[in-house]
Amino acid sequence: MSDQGPTLGKIPLSAFGCSALPDCDNDIVEGLRSLPDLTGMISDAMDLLGLEGAVSSAELRPVLSGARVVGPAITVKNVRRSDSVAQAVAGGRSMLADIEAHNLARPGDVVVVQAVEGISSLGGIATSIAARQGEAGIVVDGYVRDTGAIIDNALPVWARGTTPLTGKWRLETVSINTEIEICGRRVAPGDIVAADDTGLCFIPLAAAGQVLAVAKAIEADEAHRLKAIYDGVPIKDLPKANHIHKPAAPAATQQRAP
Repeated sequence: MSDQGPTLGKIPLSAFGCSALPDCDNDIVEGLRSLPDLTGMISDAMDLLGLEGAVSSAELRPVLSGARVVGPAITVKNVRRSDSVAQAVAGGRSMLADIEAHNLARPGDVVVVQAVEGISSLGGIATSIAARQGEAGIVVDGYVRDTGAIIDNALPVWARGTTPLTGKWRLETVSINTEIEICGRRVAPGDIVAADDTGLCFIPLAAAGQVLAVAKAIEADEAHRLKAIYDGVPIKDLPKANHIHKPAAPAATQQRAP
C-alpha cells in the first residue's frame, strides 16, 4: 500500500497484512454454497483431506437462525487494552479499528474477528456499516452486543455470546488481514468461511477446490444412499458409503484487485 492507500488511518500501515484478498474462483464459492448440508459435508471433506478447521455451534453460536454463509475472510485481531476503562474514558480515545476491515470489505466478504472473552467486539454501528457494505456475515471469537441491530439488518453473525460491555474503552485492534486464531483454528485472509446453524468451517484457500470436489462426491454418494432408503431397500441391502478419492492439488491463487 502506498502512503495511506485504501486505509482510514486508524492503525499503522504496518498492522495491515494486505489490502486486497487473494482471489478465489466464484464457482468454488457457489459450489460450496449449493451443498445441502453445508458445514457437515465440508467438515467431512476436510477430514478426508487431513484438514482441520471446523467449529461447533456450541463454541460460536448464530445470532440469526437459518443463516447460511460462504465467503472469503477479512481478518481482524483485537486484544485487551493495557490501560483501565477510567483512563481510556478520560483520554477519550477508542482504540478499536475494525472499521478498517469494513472499509476494505467487498460484497460477499466475511469479517472474522479474534476477540477477547466477555467484551463486545461488534456493536450496532459496525453492524449497520457491514450490512451496508454487503458483507455476507461476521464471525467473532468473542462477544457482541446490540443484537437488535443484527436482527434489523438481517446480518448473519456468529459469536460466543452477548454482553453490554463495549469494546470501545477495553479493546485495541492490532492487525487487519493477518493470520489469526478462531477457537484454536488458524484463519488467514482470503480463507473461505462456511457457516450455518450447525457450526463453521474455515477452509484454507489453497485447498478450497479440493474441498469442494470431495464434498460434491460426498453429496452424490449420500443422495444415492438416500434414494435407496426412500425406495424401501432393506437395511441389509443398502449401499455402503463409497470411498472418496482425493483430487489433484489446485492451481496457485492470484491476488484479488483492491
